[in-house]
Amino acid sequence: MAQIGQIIVDVPTMQTNEPYSYAIPAALAHQVQVGMRVTVPFGRGHRVVSGVVVGLSDDTNFDGDLKPIQSVLDLAPVLDDELQQLAKWLADTTYAFRITCIQTMLPNLLKAQTERQIQPTEPLSADEMQAYFPQGAPRDFDTAKLDEATLAGLLRLQRAGKVEVVYQVTSKAAAKTTTGIKPALPVAKLQEIQATVAKKAPKQAELLGYLQTMAPDKLVAQSQVAHAADVSTAVIATAADKGWVVKQPLEVYRDPFHQPVKPTQPLRLNAEQQTAVDAITSAVDEQRTENFLVEGVTGSGKTEVYLQSMAVALQQHRTALMLVPEIALTPQMVNRVKARFGHQVAVLHSGLSKGEQYDEWRRIDRGEATVVVGARSAVFAPVRNLGIIIMDEEHESSYKQDENPRYHARDVALWRGRYNHCPVVLGSATPSLETRARAAKGLYTRLVLAKRVNDHPLPAVHIVDMREEVKQHSEGDFSQPLLTAIQERLDRQEQMVLMLNRRGYSSFVMCRDCGFVLKCPNCDISLTLHMDTHTMKCHYCGHEEAIPHICPNCHSRKIRYYGTGTQKVETALQKEFPTARILRMDVDSTRRKGAHEKLLRQFGQHQADILLGTQMIAKGLDFPNVTLVGVLNADTALGLPDFRASERTFQLLTQVSGRAGRAEKPGEVFIQTFNPEHYAIELAQQQDYERFFVTEMHMRHQGNYPPYYFAVQLTASHEEEAKAAKAMYQIVGQLQKGLSDNAIILGPTPKAIARVKRKYYYQVVIKYKREPQLKAVLEKIRQAAQIPARHGLTITIDPEPMNFM
Repeated sequence: MAQIGQIIVDVPTMQTNEPYSYAIPAALAHQVQVGMRVTVPFGRGHRVVSGVVVGLSDDTNFDGDLKPIQSVLDLAPVLDDELQQLAKWLADTTYAFRITCIQTMLPNLLKAQTERQIQPTEPLSADEMQAYFPQGAPRDFDTAKLDEATLAGLLRLQRAGKVEVVYQVTSKAAAKTTTGIKPALPVAKLQEIQATVAKKAPKQAELLGYLQTMAPDKLVAQSQVAHAADVSTAVIATAADKGWVVKQPLEVYRDPFHQPVKPTQPLRLNAEQQTAVDAITSAVDEQRTENFLVEGVTGSGKTEVYLQSMAVALQQHRTALMLVPEIALTPQMVNRVKARFGHQVAVLHSGLSKGEQYDEWRRIDRGEATVVVGARSAVFAPVRNLGIIIMDEEHESSYKQDENPRYHARDVALWRGRYNHCPVVLGSATPSLETRARAAKGLYTRLVLAKRVNDHPLPAVHIVDMREEVKQHSEGDFSQPLLTAIQERLDRQEQMVLMLNRRGYSSFVMCRDCGFVLKCPNCDISLTLHMDTHTMKCHYCGHEEAIPHICPNCHSRKIRYYGTGTQKVETALQKEFPTARILRMDVDSTRRKGAHEKLLRQFGQHQADILLGTQMIAKGLDFPNVTLVGVLNADTALGLPDFRASERTFQLLTQVSGRAGRAEKPGEVFIQTFNPEHYAIELAQQQDYERFFVTEMHMRHQGNYPPYYFAVQLTASHEEEAKAAKAMYQIVGQLQKGLSDNAIILGPTPKAIARVKRKYYYQVVIKYKREPQLKAVLEKIRQAAQIPARHGLTITIDPEPMNFM
């Protein structure tokens, strides 16, 4: 009986989580493994699609003739058992399809069009070389062009560890190579030649002497040989011409660490830090699944707690995974981890090139990197035998993915913690209400770091009432107290961080005569002025058009810029302080690869006095010379129709305040606001998280919001508004039939921004405590949504949405 493979196929229409059965050809019998990618014929025509092997069996329920697997795309599984199970769980909990979840886990290079080459990892016999590498190694590995016997033989060699497949993307990101050198002759012959050339060609003699010290079959980079033998590349070229050395391409890993890092030693811990480390490492020692909340004020030394806890896991020959919320924070955190653990560290985030991502993924997959640091998607790193998982700034909304699969990295981290029997450490100065509520219930172990390291005081926080400022000094971006504080810091040659909750030059363009606001033709949102490109831009769909000088509606010339953007503030700052050196850090100034790191390095080296930026500068940055933080518009988020608006404002203000006075010099913070009495702003001034937690929980309880209720958001979108609305009303009918009377169904309503990228959006929000039928009802809605999707109607399901906008 032929072996049968259970394959999840990748077809864009009518997807399913159920695998299809395919026959495994005799030549591939017992070679195909679970977790490999394969190509299979699909449907009635000659269509070939890719898929992933999720199971192997000897029988099937299918009565007809099974189609055979056409080819394998890998010689070894790209998904181990843990990631296979994780994909299944993820599909189940996020209402996504399994193939989508699997693709989310793999690096881009394994999703893109790739060319594969196969090469020996150790010397093969003459017969093996003749059979499998007749033209020499490496060779292209195109399974469609290989006969069954060759493919089966290569699979056997791979299982014996004698060959490996190297993926090269068909675009620019190929495997990086340099010229490698190895001796072509035995040591005795090299000595003989050296004796004859010693007098007339001393440099050649030096090279011949060095070649005798090299391993006979190990390639060494040409640059390394030239340096060690103290010869030029021309001398090596002559040696190659004379047949003394062999030149071959040598693959080298792309290194995402572009700057050398100075090694650090573990710091002495204070009593609170020691208590935290002891509790976490006890769970590491016992291989115990336990979730910790490290709630520490900004500057309390949470990072040192993480590093010393990770060190214990590594001592036990286990691995460590550390998540940070965004690329902007990655350089500083990666450098700290790299300084402590050196070459064991791999980094994964979207700021890397495809080639760098793939090289780092391979280092992790091969077990060469035992510490992984990265943003949200790094939670899927193929790291095995996890000893500890750490999630820094766990409250950050960027840990939630806003497209399929709509997972939260925290949930995935907790799943992997359970699977690997290891602790998960969630760290924050301002934990999310859900996490803090779980700690209050005893589901998480709460560890508090209430004091800054070295007992440095928290910065003094001043609230500036902008209503009074506007009366006294007319409208502007800076209050008088903040201007005075900036001048004092410039005089003392200290640095400062100024935060604005918006990018661009100004928020919108409006006509003073008729009130016309220039909007995006594709989205229901005003366009933002960008002075660097002299255009109006939409921050949702990317639409651009020229800046108007005459109102398109009433043709008046009284069209003006309103609101404040980072570029406008930069211009105003430069005018106010002509000698100040200003760095602007927002989405526009950090588009280029490595821009985050470059800007932070410049600021760290005191090449600028003021770091002006959006929310990306609020968290994680640690510069000892920063003594002033200014928040120019604390109210931006408070005006949003979002139940988390107060929580986000409190977190942001507390986090950005923590950037000041982290070393010997005391810090000061100025928060400019038109809502000085709002509890989120008042409690952020006092940095009183516990009182904020109690106040906000009371508000959530009154409004039946998370964490007292679970929530699911369903959204319908279509280019015709009526079709989106009709679909949503039909879905509400299904929900009312299938759910109990205790479920709260809100909507359908148009979304806060009702039109984006020429599509209209309608939503329904379900709030519930226990709904046994909810999963079945939502699954039915998801399956039924695949047919109208072909005609432009998209239905999405978002479990535990981060906002309802």
